[in-house]
Amino acid sequence: MITLKQFLQHKGGEIWSVTSKSFVMAALQTMAEKNIGALLVIDDGKLVGILSERDYARKVALKGKVSKDTTVGEIMTERVLYVRPDESIEDCMALMTEKHFRHLPVIDKGEILGIISIGDVVRIVISKQKFIIAQLENYISGGR
Repeated sequence: MITLKQFLQHKGGEIWSVTSKSFVMAALQTMAEKNIGALLVIDDGKLVGILSERDYARKVALKGKVSKDTTVGEIMTERVLYVRPDESIEDCMALMTEKHFRHLPVIDKGEILGIISIGDVVRIVISKQKFIIAQLENYISGGR
């Protein structure tokens, strides 16, 4: 079983963030440059929200707001669910599926260690399945 801590050690704990006072256009530019789908919103060192592409689509694009005049704080998701580093990938996948989230911060004792995306989870699950298949094939062929 791979824990989120082990995964983040492999992936790296790079955290991209904005403040709630940042303009949405700047946040979108950061997401595009970094090829990511969400940013943590951190004010004065404290996690206050998360901004995702979904927030933008539903709260700016569909409501006719202007990205350069709208602040992140106006559209971010304020109630941020997170996972702990000792949780498994399976636990994370279950929470993402149940709550329909694509990104979850990994937090330990108030410290943000990183963020895990649904893409990360899928890559790990596929990798584990490939390993199991290879082991089964090796077993079936008699280890030749």
